[in-house]
Amino acid sequence: MIISRKGGFGLRKTKGKFGMKNNDSWGLTPAELRKLRALKTPHGIQRLLDGMPYHLADSAWSPRRVLRENTSHCYEGALFAAAALRVIGYPPLIVDLEAEHDTDHVIAVYRNSTDGHWGAVAKSNYTGCRYREPVYRSLRELAMSYFDTYFNLRGERTLRTFSRPVHMRRFDALHWMTTEQPVWFVAEYLLTISHYSLITRAQAKRLHRLDGRSFRAGCLERAEK
Repeated sequence: MIISRKGGFGLRKTKGKFGMKNNDSWGLTPAELRKLRALKTPHGIQRLLDGMPYHLADSAWSPRRVLRENTSHCYEGALFAAAALRVIGYPPLIVDLEAEHDTDHVIAVYRNSTDGHWGAVAKSNYTGCRYREPVYRSLRELAMSYFDTYFNLRGERTLRTFSRPVHMRRFDALHWMTTEQPVWFVAEYLLTISHYSLITRAQAKRLHRLDGRSFRAGCLERAEK
């Protein structure tokens, strides 16, 4: 996959609406499939994630474990969203947002079938780093939509790069959707792939800290130890 002249990525459409088969189960039980199919849309997936408590454990649960425990953090939420998107007919794609002096953020991305614009489903402890409607013409546009609300506890805007989209089928042999073992192998893979700069070093040096009101809004109902 390469960045095209239009700023998107060279993802090719496959057979069918989204290239998914209705009879695929990926190791999920009938009950699990019913729960995920009932979400129906990316926004339905986001509403489920928003209703889950955010937890701060250093864990890497599979989507099956997240569904059972009804809680997740950013990384687990992205994998869960990718799995749920797959079940309702979208390719399971994730993108890594890389930060400086801050933790990275992982989002599940999808394209509107009508116009090909990008949106995202995500879990975050910060209010501005979650769902995005599919109105962005490129993945760079989508990633930039997180820039102003991606900050650390010093109020510094920290987002710097974004990765190419990763199709989760590459981890199917490791049963990423259903394993009871930690799925750190996905996070480890994200560290090895290409990322693309969102701003220059000179621009980063000129950035101002977030104002107090925006900081407080971004931290609304933030989970803390």
